[in-house]
Amino acid sequence: MTRGTALLSARNVTVSYDKIAAVRSVSLEVREGQVVTIVGPNGAGKTTLLSALMGLLPLQGRVAYFGAEASGHPSVEMLVRAGMGLIPEKRELFTTMSVEDNLLLGGFDRWRAGARDNAATLAEIYALFPRLLERRRQMAATLSGGERQMLAMGRALMARPRLLLLDEPSLGLAPLVMRDIFRTIEALRARGVAILLVEQNARAALRIADHGYVMEAGSFVLEGPAADLARNERVIEAYLGVAAADRISTPRERE
Repeated sequence: MTRGTALLSARNVTVSYDKIAAVRSVSLEVREGQVVTIVGPNGAGKTTLLSALMGLLPLQGRVAYFGAEASGHPSVEMLVRAGMGLIPEKRELFTTMSVEDNLLLGGFDRWRAGARDNAATLAEIYALFPRLLERRRQMAATLSGGERQMLAMGRALMARPRLLLLDEPSLGLAPLVMRDIFRTIEALRARGVAILLVEQNARAALRIADHGYVMEAGSFVLEGPAADLARNERVIEAYLGVAAADRISTPRERE
């Protein structure tokens, strides 16, 4: 993986719960302009790894963010200010607040630091997600599943991250809505946002990713360019189905 500058580099990372390792000595890298995906079955350790990289769980190993190696256990606040954003699996919206207030909260830390471009950023989010503009006065609790995912993504983007961590963005979504979400991920890459994507839907993830890792039982068992993983017999058999090799293609192959 030689494209761009490394925004996130993890080496031999282990994450444990009560001395039981949920993630075992994994290494990964995300560079500028990339979508990197981690695919694997439920319970493989994908969400645990993402949480640890975002500073929500302690880890062992070496991690560098935006070219600087972390010393000690970085706080979520520090990582957000450095340019990282996390969209958790459960979205964690403020359901009794309006869509627009949820979005504005996403940009609060930048506003507190002196940035005064909330209006311009909000306009960009509404251009990316026109449905949120239509629903801006509604309470977040009234949104559909797909709209909630859009709101969670928009709220994270209000902080203008350079690197976005997405945890199972397609979970519980209808196929057409899921397709829209993955198109948005591609659009974000085109805008210069690097993305680390955790997904159970390996087919959808490998279609849009540049590089991928396959995680099983807390360890990476395969890694490589997404197009190569999509053709790997083990990946096809375990995650894509026997006919998937004839159906899956990467964005470059579709052009």
